[in-house]
Amino acid sequence: MAHPPTTGAAGSPAAGALSGRRPAWREGIERARAAATTEPGRLRLIGAVLAALVVAFGAVTAWQVSDRRTAADAVAEHSQPLSAAAADIYRSLADADTTAASAFLAGGQEPAEVRRRYEADIDRASKLLVRAAATTDGSATAREEIRRINQLLPVYTGLVESARANNRQGLPLGSAYLRYANDTMRERLLPAAGRLYQAQTARLGEDYGEAKSWPWAAIGTGAAALAALGWAQRRDFLRTNRVFNRGLLASTAASAVALLWLVAGHALARAGLDDSDRHGAQSLHVLNEARIDSLRARGDENLTLVARGAVVVDKGEDKGKDAYEVSYAERMADLVGEPGAGPGAAAGAGAGRAASGSLLARARDLADDAEGRAPVDEAVTRLQEWQERHKAARAADDAGNYKDARAKVIGGEGSTGESFDEVDKLLAKALAHEQREFARAADDGRGALTGLAVGAGVLAALGAVAALLGMGRRLAEYR
Repeated sequence: MAHPPTTGAAGSPAAGALSGRRPAWREGIERARAAATTEPGRLRLIGAVLAALVVAFGAVTAWQVSDRRTAADAVAEHSQPLSAAAADIYRSLADADTTAASAFLAGGQEPAEVRRRYEADIDRASKLLVRAAATTDGSATAREEIRRINQLLPVYTGLVESARANNRQGLPLGSAYLRYANDTMRERLLPAAGRLYQAQTARLGEDYGEAKSWPWAAIGTGAAALAALGWAQRRDFLRTNRVFNRGLLASTAASAVALLWLVAGHALARAGLDDSDRHGAQSLHVLNEARIDSLRARGDENLTLVARGAVVVDKGEDKGKDAYEVSYAERMADLVGEPGAGPGAAAGAGAGRAASGSLLARARDLADDAEGRAPVDEAVTRLQEWQERHKAARAADDAGNYKDARAKVIGGEGSTGESFDEVDKLLAKALAHEQREFARAADDGRGALTGLAVGAGVLAALGAVAALLGMGRRLAEYR
């Protein structure tokens, strides 16, 4: 009696049949290939590809626009305010040093308003450092400089108090303490504050770069989706002689609107951010430098009288000259240029005009309206007045009339101190105006991106559905 072949033994026909069976995934691929050789299969594949391209366009657009809006928000709300705060820390420290020298020159009983100004500067710098430490992120340089300033500031204030105590007793050691305090400020504190400002300004530049960079991936994906939709409609026309496929036409319209919105919105945002950079952030940077240089020039002027020639330049072409007077001249040259030297002078860099390339000439060029230029022009006039008064003070001191020279520097009306105060007020006014200009332009720039990410996503979803419906209408003709 014959027995049927067993189904589980190795080498049996059943085992051979099982071992020769193709995997499910391979069968799926072969069925898809077979389907693609028929027109309905091709239509299904085309519809799926079109929908995927449109959805990808929307997703990439939403992603890249969101990134740029985040960077634009960071420019307006984080990195620029931090850069401004770092500049304010530098200015407060420089003003404190200048005010300390003015108080010392006034004698043992310095004026109460001068003392209050010094204390207000130190208090403001301390509070700004606390705020900067709490809000600075991602920059090891910034954190290190904040730590260094916090360590050095008590050292500086201690030296100033020692100078005051000795000055009240009429001891000459007070001037040595003040010079040591000034060296600590200029050689350690202010360089640290400058590096902090540079770090925050670099972060601002990075945020600007990211916010203004073109979303090429989104634009490329959108162009690919439109090209695919155009090809599909042309194929449909050649095979059916029908001019329009409503679904594909609607999908094309939605994708085109999204792409145009993307390009136009980003172009407007970029223009606004460019404006905020050139006529806002760059103007603020130059004006901050100018205000700091004026403070340093005022400090040099005071310390020239405090040191009385005890500090001289020890090398270079200025060797043997009073170091503070040389520094004062350098600061003034940075601010308005040197009269009679360079192309600025040839252009008439005389009364009321700053030499080309100087800080105040650059600040005037960057100001985009009369309201921004007016305080800069007035500051130039006041600076030149300051220079004339400084010459008179130096002439009195060189002639041995120290009391008269001191009165011309720290006195009231007609003194260099009066000129400096006017310059400082005018530069503060220009800074306030440029800060408003920055905020307006930055808000316009990031406002152009409002709703773009969500809108592109919605249009892409509608476009994908329309593409599927359009191909579905053609598939229905085969049923």
